[in-house]
Amino acid sequence: MKAHDGMYIGGEWRAAAGTDTIAVVDPADEQVIAHVPAGTAEDVDAAVSAARGAFPAWAATPPAERAARIAALRDVLVARKDEIAATVTAELGAPLPFSQAVHAGVPILVAGSYAELAASYAFEEQIGNSTVYAEPVGVVGAITPWNYPLHQIVAKVAPALAAGCTVVLKPAEDTPLTAQLFAEAVHEAGVPAGVFNLVTGLGPVAGQALAEHPGVDLVSFTGSTAVGKRIGATAGAAVKRVALELGGKSANVILPSADLAKAVGVGVANVMGNSGQTCSAWTRMLVHTSRYGEAVALAAQAAAKYGDRIGPLVNAKQHARVLGYIEKGVAEGARLVAGGPEAPREQGYFVSPTVFADVTPEMTIAQEEIFGPVVSIIRYEDEDDALRIANGTVYGLAGAVWAGDDAEAVAFARRMDTGQVDINGGRFNPLAPFGGYKQSGVGRELGAHGLAEYLQTKSLQF
Repeated sequence: MKAHDGMYIGGEWRAAAGTDTIAVVDPADEQVIAHVPAGTAEDVDAAVSAARGAFPAWAATPPAERAARIAALRDVLVARKDEIAATVTAELGAPLPFSQAVHAGVPILVAGSYAELAASYAFEEQIGNSTVYAEPVGVVGAITPWNYPLHQIVAKVAPALAAGCTVVLKPAEDTPLTAQLFAEAVHEAGVPAGVFNLVTGLGPVAGQALAEHPGVDLVSFTGSTAVGKRIGATAGAAVKRVALELGGKSANVILPSADLAKAVGVGVANVMGNSGQTCSAWTRMLVHTSRYGEAVALAAQAAAKYGDRIGPLVNAKQHARVLGYIEKGVAEGARLVAGGPEAPREQGYFVSPTVFADVTPEMTIAQEEIFGPVVSIIRYEDEDDALRIANGTVYGLAGAVWAGDDAEAVAFARRMDTGQVDINGGRFNPLAPFGGYKQSGVGRELGAHGLAEYLQTKSLQF
């Protein structure tokens, strides 16, 4: 795979300050496919300096012109869609059709939505005798994860640019090639020098330097709750804005009146997508006791269809982590009805699609985020019991409710402590706010709510 040996700073590729590199590994065959520079605090400082220098002019650029640059970026991503998909498949391991549809397709959709929002957003309003302005926060430090490498970049960078902010991106070390490709697209789209900057590197070095940098006005982070807490504490000490999209343990609540076969089938598919490496995946399937046995059988059948259709996990550490959770589920008394800890292939970080039955709400696999293709089926006695179980984790990112009619599902969903709920298989909406309650995060991404994260308010009284 093509890789740059420098950082994209100030509109050009510059040599890294240090000589250390990061190996990029194809998780399907465990082979090194490229090396990228391991950024240092010096690289981060140079990138922040470039972003600060570019901020005044970009903030003063009319929204319509910012919208035009984002639209141009979207067009470049469209033109390079096949290259994006191949790159994500190589460094993340996602099957190529999934990479084409989701890893390339969704960011293009999101970028287009922000091109439209930048042109139409009300950056000024009149309230009584006051004129209220929405102004850009300043320099954004964006730290993104590996599981949806381009989507997470676009979901931060596009609204930041629409708001008039400048950005320094530190992508995950497992998927830096996608980030480098994005930097090329930014350059090709004619975004002014310094408005977007890229520093590849390790989280404890480059990521920490970015989060702590006094020249960064807002840190937008997607990743684990543990790291999010540390970033939040660092930002709090500096009285710095943060947007945190963290972990999840989402409940898929199937009410007795639901179409069980559809609810179970879609629920299993939701977890198997991206090999289970999705923070919003519905990993806890809640089923009424009267239909529990049928649901378990349906789930086992559904999971069996994914044996050769899902890719590997991203790296050896993640592979060992997921297998450890499966072994813990067995040790704590859950019953395997599909999959298990046995390796499905001799090479690559693959895990079998796994379904557990007889899971109780207190078990580790029902409380902690596994981040792999593992479904836990939990029985409930009545709706109050289902609600107690659904709300019974530290997380609150997403979820689903299935019922005989939408009104019944909505009534239940309104009582769930979670940021986004799909009703009877509701479709993805790139304009709907995404983010969590409780330890699933602070702030929202996507749509107008996502744009507002990068704005601050000023009022003038007359």
